[in-house]
Amino acid sequence: MVAALLGLALTSQPLTSSSDSSASSQRPVATPLDQFASSDTCRACHPGEYESWHRSFHRTMTQVASPGSIVAPFSGRVENVHGRPMDLERRGSQFWATFDNPDARDRARITRQVVMVTGSHQQQQFWYATGRDRLLGKLPGVYLIGPGQWIPRQAAFLRPPDTGDGSDTGAWNAICIGCHTTAGRPRLDVPFGSTPPLTMRADSQVVEFGIACEACHGPGGSHVRANQAPWRRYLLHLFGEPDQTIVTPNRLPAKLGSQVCGQCHSIWEFYGVNDERVANVRGLPYRPGDELRTTRFVAQPSVDTDSQTLREILDDDPRFVQDSFWSDGMVRVSGREYSSLIDSPCFRMAREEVRTIDCMSCHQLHPKDAAVTSLAAWADTHQLAPNMDGNEACLQCHAKFRNDLERHTNHRSVSANLCYNCHMPYTTYGLLRALRSHQISSPNASSSMSTGRPNACNLCHLDKTLMWSAEQLKRLYGVVPPADFGQDADVSAAVLWLLRGDAGQRALVAWALGWKPAMEASGTEWLPPLLASTLDDPYDAVRLIAARSLQQQPGFSETTVDVSHAKAGKAAFEHAMERWRGLPHSGLDPGTASRVLFDRAGAPRFDEFARLKREHNNRPVALRE
Repeated sequence: MVAALLGLALTSQPLTSSSDSSASSQRPVATPLDQFASSDTCRACHPGEYESWHRSFHRTMTQVASPGSIVAPFSGRVENVHGRPMDLERRGSQFWATFDNPDARDRARITRQVVMVTGSHQQQQFWYATGRDRLLGKLPGVYLIGPGQWIPRQAAFLRPPDTGDGSDTGAWNAICIGCHTTAGRPRLDVPFGSTPPLTMRADSQVVEFGIACEACHGPGGSHVRANQAPWRRYLLHLFGEPDQTIVTPNRLPAKLGSQVCGQCHSIWEFYGVNDERVANVRGLPYRPGDELRTTRFVAQPSVDTDSQTLREILDDDPRFVQDSFWSDGMVRVSGREYSSLIDSPCFRMAREEVRTIDCMSCHQLHPKDAAVTSLAAWADTHQLAPNMDGNEACLQCHAKFRNDLERHTNHRSVSANLCYNCHMPYTTYGLLRALRSHQISSPNASSSMSTGRPNACNLCHLDKTLMWSAEQLKRLYGVVPPADFGQDADVSAAVLWLLRGDAGQRALVAWALGWKPAMEASGTEWLPPLLASTLDDPYDAVRLIAARSLQQQPGFSETTVDVSHAKAGKAAFEHAMERWRGLPHSGLDPGTASRVLFDRAGAPRFDEFARLKREHNNRPVALRE
């Protein structure tokens, strides 16, 4: 009866929606779309939810360039953007840049207006008007918000040094628009990448810039129209029934609820050219509450071995898997947490009648009764629910360990007894840092041998060998060790990954060398020389991460190093070593010294460092962050 009464409240009144009336014709524009109401319409009835969303980094993922959205200093000259300067200028409320044209062979200098910005938490990237309808290009410089530093665009991503600083013109219109806006439609005149960038045209449109309410709750037009009747809202409240005119992700079955996040936080591709053409004009067809895989191919290499779709994708893009996954199918790039979750045993066991784990087990869309200050903390910690930044996240299901955690972990320190550090270690990469894997797993030395992925034990015990970790895991948990530990088995696994590994391994370990729990577990006496020897790495991102970790070492907090290009590495190395030699040293025990390639006198064995670096895994790594 209640449902019938509620149905009477549906009206055919026209839906109002704000439009981007002040938009330049030189950039994508926000326009109304059928059944979408916009976040402004949500505010009147849901002020608390609106406020928390407004404080989130989802909202500010993509913004129109303005004094309120750009945090980077925009005046003067930024040097060494791949050896060339970028001149920045603010003209009133407008932002302009002069730089080398990435789409011209002669790289002639051009001056363009910055019209949009991506990011507001870790870094900001800037998009300029190309003058071809709403087609955007990207500035050659990226601004790192924390350290307040401009870096070359190439350095912001893990990319091979020989790929150059090519054009990203049209990338926002074709790719970023799908997840960095709400209901984005690329509206390109030709498939992206099929012609030179500046021969393309774009009439890109969105309902809203950034990830807004309807990205997670679905189009709200029917909901708004239905709830214009006050008595309908009263009946819903009185009977405690959910409103069927809108999607609430945490009320969906576990798998469908997680797919709301997975529409963006996954590694996916179109099923075919026709699907891509439709999305170009109408936008991605997925709506919250739908089955995600009906509208796109969500890659899961661990189970896709016989997938015709995956074979077709690999025929067109051979690096699709290897630049996103470790060789056993575990995700290695950031922002793809759903793809990690669906391979976790805790998630695979979920059934409609048994809600085990999903995204909402640890995260929340909107905190309840949150003060403005706690909203900032909630946003900064990836929208975690209360107490989910500690063991409570796991103990809500694994209650048997609540009073017996130390015996289970065989560790006493607080950080070592944090479930995440062993079962969600820092093995994914993105935004110039290591991030926690969202595939819940247990440490395994054999996996490290077969995939190259660092394990939790050696990411914390940086001074220990892989053989040591294998022995501990076998003794304590019965984990079968590898049959062979390979060359240099008596050397610290972290040292081997940093000096001999591929660029992805080197980036993860360079970050771990500055991670406080790891430094506490492994000591810091030997870390600065090792990090200093990495400052000439051929990959810009690895050098940047190594320099940051060096600054975390005792006595190095005020040290600045020039890592703008690999050739600066020698001077940076000498500067760091001069500083290290001037500090007091407590010495290393003989066993640790041998494992981390120091001699008995406490001096680094640079000849051995050099030998391992000559054995670099030189496979080109271009992770798809």
